[in-house]
Amino acid sequence: MTDPSRTPTVAVSNQKGGVGKTTTAINVSGALNELGNDVLFVDLDPQGNATENLGMMEAYDAEPPTLFDCLTDPERRDSVHDIVHDHAEMDVLPSNIDMTAAEPELTLSRRSGEQLALLLERVDDDYDFVVVDCPPNLGNLMDNALYASRNLLIPALAESTSKRAFELLFDHVEALELDYDITISERGVVVNRIDVRKNQATEMVDWINEAFDGVPVWEVRERAAVQKALENGSSLLEYDPECDMCEVFLDVAADLEEQFAAREVEA
Repeated sequence: MTDPSRTPTVAVSNQKGGVGKTTTAINVSGALNELGNDVLFVDLDPQGNATENLGMMEAYDAEPPTLFDCLTDPERRDSVHDIVHDHAEMDVLPSNIDMTAAEPELTLSRRSGEQLALLLERVDDDYDFVVVDCPPNLGNLMDNALYASRNLLIPALAESTSKRAFELLFDHVEALELDYDITISERGVVVNRIDVRKNQATEMVDWINEAFDGVPVWEVRERAAVQKALENGSSLLEYDPECDMCEVFLDVAADLEEQFAAREVEA
């Protein structure tokens, strides 16, 4: 069971690329902020797409200390306070080009899957939520995100290839749960870029709702404003609050609040 005393931490994860992972992470973070939460956004993807989308390319190319140093060198963990960047909607722990070397470095670590959790202990008490944008592949960085969060929000597309992606993800999650004797909870699925004109999209959304019985499923329809918001360095709620998809991300955020509030009551 997830420790209810810890700051609610959610990994936005799907090892299949192009499913709207970063879009989901940024917009859910923006929605949590809109509901009055202090949010820390962690870009754990070495590609740094979220860091770029949030207008922080200078951080991606910055000299040490960076997220790589804080993650792979225990003696530099306290430097995390120096690399958290301000954004209008959230604080950001940006990725860095050096993160491309993190996988082999973490392999050599004695507690390879626990480094992010140990790092977040330095800062997560300052926030109401931590949202981790995961890399689009399985490995040590993904393990660190899942171990640190114990909570999973899954972005997906309304296409048949998602079925195999779900299978691979859950096989990996189950193996990690066994290795570390932990429980990782599914907090919901966000289906992105739905084109309601396509029968396959409608059929796939129905399949996801059936497959994830008891788990919330949210539908994000194709809207140009979603991509334009990222190009503008913000969430959709900041860029175009009148867009109808804002309500979807606010629903995700409100549901996460409710789920974590219920967790505390049960404890």
